[in-house]
Amino acid sequence: MTEQNGVKLKVQGISLYFGKLRALGGVDIEVRGSEILAIIGPNGAGKSCLLNCINGFYRPQEGEILFEGRNITHLATHKIAEMGVSRTFQNIELYTGLSVLDNLMAARHLHMKQGALAGAFYFGPAYREEMKHREVVEDIIDFLEMEAIRKKVVGLLPYGMRKRVELGRALALEPKILLLDEPMAGMNIDEKEDMARFIIDTIELRRIPIMLVEHDMEVVVDIADRIVVLDFGNKIAEGIPSEIYASPTVIKAYIGE
Repeated sequence: MTEQNGVKLKVQGISLYFGKLRALGGVDIEVRGSEILAIIGPNGAGKSCLLNCINGFYRPQEGEILFEGRNITHLATHKIAEMGVSRTFQNIELYTGLSVLDNLMAARHLHMKQGALAGAFYFGPAYREEMKHREVVEDIIDFLEMEAIRKKVVGLLPYGMRKRVELGRALALEPKILLLDEPMAGMNIDEKEDMARFIIDTIELRRIPIMLVEHDMEVVVDIADRIVVLDFGNKIAEGIPSEIYASPTVIKAYIGE
C-alpha cells in the first residue's frame, strides 16, 4: 500500500494505558510527506509516549498506526526501523566509547548485506559495501558540519555536539520519516540555532518529513509547519503556529488560568 493524500504517517485513535493510568487517550495525528509537525504540551502530556508507540517501544491498547499505508501498530521495533522510521531520544543514546564516524557507521547495520565471514576477510564485495556505507556517512558528516570531530570519541564531546551526532546517526539509517524527541533540550542559543537549521535543511534538501517533540515554543513557532498540542494524553489543539500560539486552550494548558 502507498500513502494517500500525501500522508506519510497516520495515527488513528491511539490509547495507551499503564495499569489504570491513561497516558494517551484516542489520539489522532497525521504527518504529511513534506512538513515538520511539532508535538507540544506540558510535562507528562504523553509526547514521548506517542513517539514510543510509533516506533514500537510501546504497544497501544487501542487504535492503529499506519506508515505509508501499512499498519505498523504491532510490528517489532527493528521491523519499523527497516521500513524507514528513524528516532532520536530525549536522553542521548550513543556509543560513548566510539568515534563519531564509528557511531554513524554502526547505524548502517540495517543496510549491510555481507555476512560476518565476508566482513572478516574484508575484500571483494565486503570491501565495496563498506566503501559505499562510508560515502553515505561522510556525506552526513559534511551535511551536519562535523568534519572537525569525525574521529573524536563521542563521550568526550560537548552535550550540544553529541545531540548533533545523534541526529546524524538517525539520518544514517536513510529514514523516510524522522521522529525527534526534544533535539534541542539543554542547548544554548547558538546550538539551538544550528540544530534548527539542520532540521530545516533535512526537510528542504533531503525531503524527509519530521515529527518533532520540543518544549521551546519560540523554536517550534519558527520552524514547524503545523503543531499538535497534547495535554494529559489528549489532543487539545491542532493548527498552524500562529493559531496555536494565540489559542486560549493552549495557553491555559501551559500556564493555567
